[in-house]
Amino acid sequence: MAERDTSAFASPDACRAQHLRLRCRVDFAARALRGDAALTLRGQRDGLRCLVLDTKDLQIHKVTVNGEEAKFVLGERHSFKGSPLEITLPFELRRGQDVIVEVTFETSPKSSALQWFTPEQTSGKKHPFLFSQCQAAHCRALLPCQDTPSVKMTYYAEVSVPKELVALMSAKRDGEMPDPDDVNRKIYRFSQKVPIPSYLIALVVGALESRKIGPRTLVWAEKELVDKSAYEFTETEDMLKIAEDLVGPYVWEQYDLLVLPPSFPYGGMENPCLTFVTPTLLAGDKSLSNVIAHEISHSWTGNLVTNKTWDHFWLNEGHTVYLERRIGGRLFGEQFRHFQALGGWRELQNTINTLGQKNPFTKLVLDLNEVDTDVAYSSVPYEKGFALLFYLEQLLGGPDVFIGFLKAYIQQFAYKSIVTEDWKKFLYSYFKDKVDILDKVDWNTWMNTPGMPSVKPKYDMTLSNACVALSQRWIKATESDLKSFSSADVKELSSHQLIEFLALLLLEAPLPVSHVKRMQEAYNFNAVNNSEIRFRWLRLCIQAKWEEAIPLALKMATEQGRMKFTRPLFRDLYNFDKSRDQSVSTFQQHRACMHPVTSMLVGKDLKVDQ
Repeated sequence: MAERDTSAFASPDACRAQHLRLRCRVDFAARALRGDAALTLRGQRDGLRCLVLDTKDLQIHKVTVNGEEAKFVLGERHSFKGSPLEITLPFELRRGQDVIVEVTFETSPKSSALQWFTPEQTSGKKHPFLFSQCQAAHCRALLPCQDTPSVKMTYYAEVSVPKELVALMSAKRDGEMPDPDDVNRKIYRFSQKVPIPSYLIALVVGALESRKIGPRTLVWAEKELVDKSAYEFTETEDMLKIAEDLVGPYVWEQYDLLVLPPSFPYGGMENPCLTFVTPTLLAGDKSLSNVIAHEISHSWTGNLVTNKTWDHFWLNEGHTVYLERRIGGRLFGEQFRHFQALGGWRELQNTINTLGQKNPFTKLVLDLNEVDTDVAYSSVPYEKGFALLFYLEQLLGGPDVFIGFLKAYIQQFAYKSIVTEDWKKFLYSYFKDKVDILDKVDWNTWMNTPGMPSVKPKYDMTLSNACVALSQRWIKATESDLKSFSSADVKELSSHQLIEFLALLLLEAPLPVSHVKRMQEAYNFNAVNNSEIRFRWLRLCIQAKWEEAIPLALKMATEQGRMKFTRPLFRDLYNFDKSRDQSVSTFQQHRACMHPVTSMLVGKDLKVDQ
């Protein structure tokens, strides 16, 4: 029985999209995308008379099938899945027969896939800006499609934009030309020849410039950030080469990076040929480049081998974190890989503490029937998934043995979408001489039980020991011990170790306010701009109920919109009686400028929206 994708209305078991041809026009004044999407669909069984596509807040003007006008109806709107577009075919579709279904559509200004910026909201202040974020289930708010990761298709696009702007997509750039219908516009062409799921379709339009940082890499950003970005991401080609050495050739040809405005909700998004990243990675010292290693790794795990439904999201993210850390190990040594792995275990502890030990979202394999994928999103598929793979690596013979499995797994399932059972069957067949070891793994607990895993992998502690020792000193310190702390404590620690030191303190009961005040005197964390350090430091202060930190935490929660930072900061501010009202009023003030998904989730966190 094929697993049904409960997050989509489309039924790919009836017919499957093979190719998309998109022609559209970006209208900044109306905050709308208008155009037509022509889907080449292949019948999967005989006698098909109707088909269903996913849409969300789209206006549908017309549908043709092989050029012939077709009847259609938009079904009732579901709260987060959108509305099914039910199309009656003018003839019976046979199994294996291709048909071109062309839909003329327009997006809504409140599309959950798009964020529109006025010129004032950009770095340059002169031109508007637009970006899309389709993962997990928002492509349907951009264009009508089979919005499920179980379907992969190629695409070709022509996008008309104001001529002073640049358009980019998750595809190879295929030239530009003046718009024949409007002298003030130009058309950019794109071609993606590797089949991809709908969630990897991406579009950005803005006053973008590029810098070449490698043989297959340009960095794109607004002029104000492009040089800083080029410096930050110089390791990109080294990372690509290491990944190819570990798991095989990079099939997408180009690997560009795009730095988005601060409201981008994620650290990165692995859009093929064009990774989207948050400007919060611009630390000035390349220390947050593991996010680039992560997005590069997705070129294999996620984009080539894809989860068939979002219940199996750990297949995308657990393997990608594993590969990201293998790249880090090659660049910075095996001790560093173990240090990052242990940091991930702590991140998992933190997430499970927040969500609750019994929360079904803390299972590795989820049941997302009637659950909004955005609401279920957390670090669990990343870090519980990684922990399982790291545990298996240690059980099955070490890193060299396990990378052989990963490479074979990618070869086996490239260009396909799979579920956990497919992964497990392949693991058993690859390690057929070690079935006795695999049978000792408590699979049911790993996959289907909420909370922390029942076994913990072994971690080399070399780089962690200093962080543990210093955090213990602070936890155990009495008031009279506070004067013993000084800037010398942190002089020898890397930014990664400072992040870990603060993360360890966040796992404990809140510190007394006297401690965080002394920490500021000794270490001056308020002056640190590294986003990962600043985020944990401000959480520590708010949890310790230090009122002076309230404006700093509100500022960080609103001047960028990466959900990893914004949601916990707002939650902590809401949980502190002295800042609760301010957290709600600040959110309401900034809400109109926030990304639609961030706005929805913070609204739930602050109980503004139920």
